[in-house]
Amino acid sequence: MDNDGRPETPRLRGSGTQTVYDRLRQEILSMRLEPGSPLDEVRLSERFGMSRTPVREALLRLSSDGLVTTLPNRNTIVSTIDFASLPPYFDALTLMYRVTTRGAAGRKDPARMAVIRQRQCEFEAAVRAHDAYAMIEANREFHVAIAELAGNPYYTGFFGRLLDEGRRILRLYYSTFDDRLPLQYVEEHEDMIAAIEAGDIEKADRLAIAHAAQIVRQIQDYVARDMHKAVAIGNP
Repeated sequence: MDNDGRPETPRLRGSGTQTVYDRLRQEILSMRLEPGSPLDEVRLSERFGMSRTPVREALLRLSSDGLVTTLPNRNTIVSTIDFASLPPYFDALTLMYRVTTRGAAGRKDPARMAVIRQRQCEFEAAVRAHDAYAMIEANREFHVAIAELAGNPYYTGFFGRLLDEGRRILRLYYSTFDDRLPLQYVEEHEDMIAAIEAGDIEKADRLAIAHAAQIVRQIQDYVARDMHKAVAIGNP
């Protein structure tokens, strides 16, 4: 069944694993499947109208992404959020904001710059539409596009994984605004774009530090304010 209780549309043979993976990944990252939720292979195979093999393969892929966990009793659940690991995560995230934005400001590539601007348009549209999932997706792609302009594929890969890992935290944060994210975030992105286009490495660095700092501060405030929710999510 889909989210409205209707049977899932059958997929072409060979695409089953990707279909299950994509749908569950979206539901986990958007928090429609909350941390600790059980993922039963039999029920999932019935939901998607598939055998258990593509479901099992999709769960293995999600496990490698760190999004699901297989317990000692062999049951599978949506991975919990480890709030204790946030400080080192924030340190790594801030570092990657800085090195990728600095690197992008030191390079000229009109084609990649156009991609950055397109991703910014998508982010602004999502913010104005109050679409939390689209905001998270567009924000990721915006910063990955900046990393790609910077030109270090190791940084790009690592930054992408960090952004993926933080999507559920970001989703919780957006919920504090009732998904009505302030346009401040759009404006900060615009300032970063301007510094990159101007080739102003030091300004790009300062903006990246400030951008990361306010996100970290807001999330820390959310966790501190709603710790009872954090504990519930972290310990199903």
